[in-house]
Amino acid sequence: MKVLFITSTRLGDGILSTGLLDHILREYPSAKVTVACGWLPVSIFEGFPNVERIIEMKKKKCHGHWIDLWKAVVGTKWDMVVDLRDSAVSRLIFAKKRYIFSKHIDQTKHKAVQAAQVMKLTGVPAPKLYFTGTQKVVADNLIPEGSPVIAVGPSANWIGKTWPAERFIEVIAWLTSAEGLFPDARVAVFAAPGEEEQARPVLESVPAARRIDGIAKGTPGEVAASIARCNFYIGNDSGLMHAAAAAGVPTLGLFGPSYPHLYAPYGDHCAIAQTPETFDQLIDFEGYSAKTLDKTLMDTLQTSQVIDIIKNNFKGVKSATDIHVKEATQAPSG
Repeated sequence: MKVLFITSTRLGDGILSTGLLDHILREYPSAKVTVACGWLPVSIFEGFPNVERIIEMKKKKCHGHWIDLWKAVVGTKWDMVVDLRDSAVSRLIFAKKRYIFSKHIDQTKHKAVQAAQVMKLTGVPAPKLYFTGTQKVVADNLIPEGSPVIAVGPSANWIGKTWPAERFIEVIAWLTSAEGLFPDARVAVFAAPGEEEQARPVLESVPAARRIDGIAKGTPGEVAASIARCNFYIGNDSGLMHAAAAAGVPTLGLFGPSYPHLYAPYGDHCAIAQTPETFDQLIDFEGYSAKTLDKTLMDTLQTSQVIDIIKNNFKGVKSATDIHVKEATQAPSG
């Protein structure tokens, strides 16, 4: 069975689509899937046991990347096409079944729910990650077995949705205190290349012996595999937050000028902390421009609020002598 899976160019949206890919793996364990996506999420799909090919779509003028994709897939007779991009490609190739994102999808629902609607599923398959052997080795080296690890994502691709570094530092200090959930835990700080300035002060606030530097290191797949070895994740709304949730790590996402009803970390092991103001209220001021904004818009989310939410939602998350290493699930037989 040949399946073409067309998904996002963005990391977070790509991760949120992995629930469908995992559904296909379980419903059609012998299927061979070709994934078409942007360059950033490529490594996220490399560990899936049903993925035999990944087509990296490089954006070109005049929609040339879609023409390139059509040329790459038109010669195959596909049993199924799942197109989360509503592209012409999925309509201009042979396919026995087509599941295409359309205007009939309820776009007020969470992105994981929207993905389930594309395939007309009665339930919502949760996003899930699988890791390659190489990705696991990188993760093992960065986070060796030992005391519990708190993963922190204090950066984002837009300054407006970054919680102040000093508040991350305050929450980490509480989490690792005698009264916190993980006394004396190690702290791993992650950030994408270009976001080092936001993340470095948080890392440097942690005692050197308990510091793990994951800033601007590795592919998204390697970073996700490293986060999967952690006991808890706290971070801004970003692709790393979705990676933590999809890896099964208890996850707290921090939201301000973004939409949690669409992009909250997905799963019953997740929670959010949110500014009192909505996205629209936060950007409703004279002179606002997303391109020229040079400050956070999340000042009104207080440290005490975040700590209370952690206490109320993650009280059962207890530290262990050794970290719990989450291995990729094996492909179903059949």
